[in-house]
Amino acid sequence: MLFEAEPQVDIREMNPLSLAFMGDGVLELLVRQHLVERSRLLPGKLHTEAVRYVSARSQFLEMKLLEPMLTEEEHAVFRRGKNANKATVAKHASVEEYRTSTGFECLLGWLYLKGRNERIMELMDVLWREFEPETQD
Repeated sequence: MLFEAEPQVDIREMNPLSLAFMGDGVLELLVRQHLVERSRLLPGKLHTEAVRYVSARSQFLEMKLLEPMLTEEEHAVFRRGKNANKATVAKHASVEEYRTSTGFECLLGWLYLKGRNERIMELMDVLWREFEPETQD
């Protein structure tokens, strides 16, 4: 973990949307790190490339790759996030894509807060090897 502090809320009691909020940041950071370490793109192009990995549609497709790898416990966390009631609606994704992306973010947030960074990297390594983001032409 970047910053270690004793949590004041038990992770089992956290709202799945709070976990998704955390997971959104984790994914954004990992994607940015991956792009910066492997390219010489300028910030505007870096942002465009990052969106190809972090959009709800992309996260939906990424989760389809990762779901067979999940443990029972991870799958339960993913489902909890996927089934969470969210007040907002996606502009550029279907309801299924949006809910799945929320579940994916919930899982990443949960793994991060549990200190399971090696597991996060294991899942991300699969994405870096096997996921091909759609071009945004």
